Amino acid sequence: MNFLAHIYLSGEDQGITIGNFIADGIKGKKYLSYSEDLQKGILLHRSIDSFTDQHPIVRQSTKRLHENHGHYSGVIVDVFYDHFLAKNWEHYHHKPLNEYVSEFYKLLETNFEVLPLKIQNMMPIMISNNWLLSYATITGINTILKQMSRRVKHTNNMDIACVDLEKYYKDLNRTLPSSLKN
Repeated sequence: MNFLAHIYLSGEDQGITIGNFIADGIKGKKYLSYSEDLQKGILLHRSIDSFTDQHPIVRQSTKRLHENHGHYSGVIVDVFYDHFLAKNWEHYHHKPLNEYVSEFYKLLETNFEVLPLKIQNMMPIMISNNWLLSYATITGINTILKQMSRRVKHTNNMDIACVDLEKYYKDLNRTLPSSLKN
């Protein structure tokens, strides 16, 4: 769910970026049916997830949310970290966030045929609601989390997670994993 971080950590290679973006929908060895650059992106995504899931700072962040959000704490922290990345974008990338996001959306449109069906269905909604740019505001994150809450089959509190974002804002912003920082 931390789309922006995965896109950013892909570097400048478009195939790796697309692979990294679609990776959550590619299970097991199904990645082998994709081109080599997309495979690299899918494997990069898995590596990033593995690293961050085990990182002590991320674990501390998810622990803060566990009482209110249980199993979904990790997903929520991913979204929160995307917020801080977007909010502080000028510290991470030379290109303005709106320009970066616009270029990414064009990349998706240009490569629509390689996207899994689920991503093809999600993409127009993502672009029309400008999810990636909306990550920069608490209001945008709140909207994203409410949408996610409705899509999840199980009972969850993602729709009220921004209460925790505001409660732990300074601590979470300060603990953004250093692997993202230049």
